[in-house]
Amino acid sequence: MRDSSDSRHEDDATPSSSRGRRVRVAVTAAGVALLAVGGLYAAGLVATGDEISEGTRVDGVDIGGMSRQEARAKLTSAAPASWTAPMPVRIGASTGTVDPAAAGLGVDVAETVEKAADPARDPVTVIGRLFSSQERDIEPVVDFDEAEARAAMVETARTYDRSTVEGAVSFEDGQAVTVQARDGQKLDVDAAVDTLRANYPEPEGPNPVTLPTAVSAPKVGEAETARFLNTFGTPAMSGPVTLTVDGESLRITPTTLGAHLTVKADDEGRLVPTLDEKALIADPVVARPLDRVATGPVEARLGVENGRVVVLADGRPGHEVTAKALGDAVMPLLPKRGDAARTGPVATELIQPVLTRKSVAEMGIKEQMSTFTVDFPPAPYRTTNIGRAVELINGSLVRPGEVWSFNRTVGERTKANGFVDGTMILDGQYHSAPGGGVSAVATTVFNAIFFAGVKPVEYGAHSFYIERYPPGREATVAWGTLDLKFRNNSDAWIYIRASSTDSSVTVSFLGTKKYDAVEAVEGPRTNLTEPAERTGTGPRCEPQPPLEGFDITVDRVFRDGGAEVGRETFRTHYTPRDRVTCEDAEESE
Repeated sequence: MRDSSDSRHEDDATPSSSRGRRVRVAVTAAGVALLAVGGLYAAGLVATGDEISEGTRVDGVDIGGMSRQEARAKLTSAAPASWTAPMPVRIGASTGTVDPAAAGLGVDVAETVEKAADPARDPVTVIGRLFSSQERDIEPVVDFDEAEARAAMVETARTYDRSTVEGAVSFEDGQAVTVQARDGQKLDVDAAVDTLRANYPEPEGPNPVTLPTAVSAPKVGEAETARFLNTFGTPAMSGPVTLTVDGESLRITPTTLGAHLTVKADDEGRLVPTLDEKALIADPVVARPLDRVATGPVEARLGVENGRVVVLADGRPGHEVTAKALGDAVMPLLPKRGDAARTGPVATELIQPVLTRKSVAEMGIKEQMSTFTVDFPPAPYRTTNIGRAVELINGSLVRPGEVWSFNRTVGERTKANGFVDGTMILDGQYHSAPGGGVSAVATTVFNAIFFAGVKPVEYGAHSFYIERYPPGREATVAWGTLDLKFRNNSDAWIYIRASSTDSSVTVSFLGTKKYDAVEAVEGPRTNLTEPAERTGTGPRCEPQPPLEGFDITVDRVFRDGGAEVGRETFRTHYTPRDRVTCEDAEESE
């Protein structure tokens, strides 16, 4: 008989053996698996390479199987051209290039290699690579300096920014000249910096990087300039225009027309021509022939007989072409072609003379108020300058209350106004200057004013005394600084009659006398001052003899019926006239 415990022990022996066998099988299988994994890991390590997996590329450069150091060396020596080559860019309508290095752009090779290096060496990652594609494309790490990029874009803007050019047409030397329209463009620097960064580095290709640019179109484009040329500009310069005035013809050339034509754009951007009609009618090449074909009015010619004004020849009306009438005649002809189409009439206005037999009596011009003559040493420059001033003064009409001006009437003493160089006083010394000798006319007019009894408004004597003039009763003028003016404070118009010879000038005032007589009472010379001696140089120096300076008063006495009814005192101070000897500039040095 068996013990129950022994019997139970024998019953458990079979299952225990089975579990042992299963454990041994499991351990064996795990070992096999570990060996397999180890083999795969080893194979993965072999396939992976040193530090960078096989098949790894950076912008087409193969760095697979390399160490970090080897990869850095290769990327440095065999870097793609797109990393350093100028980047083609488009700025509006222009194309150019940007140097990446100058724009703060480059590839950080060290960081790029770190990025390309295998991120992990654990078995799962390594074995996993055995069952995945070995091709790896790594984006390069960009090194970017925003300040340098901005500076580069600012410089690019200086090169490629441009202002808008409006289409325009002008006229030069009888030809229509066109200015071609052009778009303006302005680089957006901030956006351009971002665009460069986003597009660097890019593989080489035919298309440039478009940098953000604001484009401004002109208001007047090529189509408008073409329209204007076709409808006006080219026809306007196609030949002369011919104007008919009272049966006579006047031709105006394209050169003259173009000199007074301007073209501007209106608010709608359309080119519009404008003719400066006032400048055109004043142009000598138009004014001279126009004066011949459109004769103006002829004023009555006055004379004096027995102290009374008589009309020697009556005035008669004439025709005048105004600036507006000239412009109205010319402008419609300019868009036309052909001689016949470019010919037209000019309207004239009938102009009545101011002085006629009837008006002279109504204006109160009935007697000679005063007349005065100044003699002067004959000299060609005096004859020319005095004669020209007399020509401009003769026939002046001054209404009651009006102020007459010598400078306004005679104008600036220039060659263009008919004057030549002559001797005049400047800074207390004789000098040669245009208009020398005109003071003889001024002195004559001053005395006509004096004895007519009308009111002087502005006048001035010479700085030193000139012997041929009455002391204290003489005047000089200087353009822009000293004028000779009087106010007609009589009750009638004044007509100024002036004439000259080679050695004298005469000025008469005709009107209605305010007084029976006007007399000059000259006082003694006081405060006598001796002259000095000086030496002058230069081509404009004029020698002068010495003369003492002095003060003098002259009274203007008004008489009616023989009795004195008024008196005015004129005080004049004369500086000494120094003796001046002229030397050549070279000798003075």
